[in-house]
This record gives sequence, structure tokens and C-alpha cells, in this order.
Amino acid sequence: MRLGFAGTPDFAVPALQKLAAVHSIAAVFTQPDRPAGRGQALHVSPVKRCALDLGLTVHQPQGFKTPEALSLLRDARIDALVVAAYGLILPPSALEIPKFGCVNIHASLLPRWRGAAPIHRAILAGDPCTGITIMRMESGLDTGPMFASSGIEIERRDTAKLLHDRLAALGAALIAESLPKIASGELVEVAQPAEGVTYARKIDKSEALIDWRKSAEEIDRQVRAFNPWPVAETRLNGEQLRIWEAEPLEAPALHQSAPGSVLTAAPEGIDVVCGSGVLRLLKVQLAGRKALPAEEFLRGQRLDGMRFAAP
Repeated sequence: MRLGFAGTPDFAVPALQKLAAVHSIAAVFTQPDRPAGRGQALHVSPVKRCALDLGLTVHQPQGFKTPEALSLLRDARIDALVVAAYGLILPPSALEIPKFGCVNIHASLLPRWRGAAPIHRAILAGDPCTGITIMRMESGLDTGPMFASSGIEIERRDTAKLLHDRLAALGAALIAESLPKIASGELVEVAQPAEGVTYARKIDKSEALIDWRKSAEEIDRQVRAFNPWPVAETRLNGEQLRIWEAEPLEAPALHQSAPGSVLTAAPEGIDVVCGSGVLRLLKVQLAGRKALPAEEFLRGQRLDGMRFAAP
């Protein structure tokens, strides 16, 4: 097939690589380079880097509402536009251009977790499973009919990064399998169920602050969902302490410590009282320092009798 591809972050790269090995990629669309980091140097998207390495034509329009941007899509003369975490809205005028329409790789089992952050939200909610849905794009937010889906379990210690990488690989395999069947008519689109719709709103950095009144299980999901960004955090003597790894424990039978109190600080971990249960901190990071395993961190910090601040 003659394809266009629209994507921006790492999630989209495996799909682009897999499709480029089989099909003709006439054009790759990715978000414009943006300043990032302390030096505000222009940041090139992972999809752009991959496309250039593959020798593909790259376009970076600000959006698809202008005649110029629509012409880029029209002039590519593509059978389908494959979209994976592009990050820009495609108006109806763009969706109508490809012969077989625009086909999206979405990182959830729709209609659960429509929206921007399905991987994070699935972990935060304690979902037992998630997956990939291949869907036809329409003007609504992830509301289009579905061609195919494939699920995976969310493992007990999955972080957002680990789950992201597994879903990216799954998405690449499923889109490669689905496209020829879409073109041949073997895959018939099915409307999403009206029930079970949830929205995965964009992650805000303010959500990273830990409320120790929550259960150890809830805070553990927060730690895993926000690794590697924005990273769950608390306050130690007024200073930011980021929590990279943790695990929930059963609370000791006898203790009357307030949530946020350090029960024990030992090489195996820093045990903190939660609203219910205890969270063992395994890897932490003070502002401006390296992330360290608990054993190394405690060589320079004394935490016995300390209490982490709640919001």
C-alpha cells in the first residue's frame, strides 16, 4: 500500500519502522520542532528522527486547517493515513482525503480511556488489562468505529514506561496485520459500545504530589503511572523528594503513626505509613541529585522519626 504516517513520540516509532519495511511511505507528518530543556534548543521528535533515518519525506505543519497543509496530504496520493499519537487534530477535510481514510493506533481497549493519556490512566485506575485498538478516525475524540483490538495484562510492577513499550510493539504488529485486511474488506468496522466510555485526560504535573492519606495500593499505582514522567513526589523538610520505585506492604498490626510517617528506614527500603497499609520506598531522588536506591540514599540521610508532608 501507499501510506502516509502521522505521529510524534516514541510510541509511534515501532509502527513506522514496521510499516516502512513492507509498504511505501509517501509522507510522514510530525509535530513541528519545539524548544526544550534548559538551553531551549529545538527538539526533534522521535518520529522525525526515525523517518529521516529511513530516508522518508517529512512534513511538519502547524495543523491541517490551512489549504497548504491539506495540499501536502492530497499531493501524497495515499491509500491510508496511519496515525499514532500525532498530537494534532485532523479536521474532517483531512480525514476524507485518503482512499481508505485515516486509521488510528490507540493505546487502550476502546471505549475505555479515550483521550490523551490512556496508559497512565489505566495504571492509576488499577485496571487489570489494557491493549491496542485499531480504529477509523472521525471528528470526535477517539469515537470512531473499530477494526481490530488486542489486549494484554497490566503486570503487578508495570510502570508507564514498561507498559508503553509493550503497547507500542503490540500496536505496530496489529496495524501491520490489519491494513491489508482493511483494504480488502476482510475487516469490517464495528461501532464502539455506548457503555463503558471513560476519558483519559492529559496528565498534569500537580497530580504527581503524593497524598499519604490514600492507601498504599493507590500511591503505588501513582508511582508506577508517573514513571518516567512526571514522577511521584513528596516533601522532606520542605524539599522535593521524588519516588521512582516503591512497593505496598501490609501495615504492622500495632502502630499509631500518622500518614506520611516513616516507620523504618533500612537498606531494604523506607517504610512510610499510608491511609491504609505501608509503602516501601525503593528508589528516591532529592531535587538536583541523582536517583538512588534506598540503601545508598540513607547513607546521607537520617529519616527515623521523620514525616513526609501531605498536601
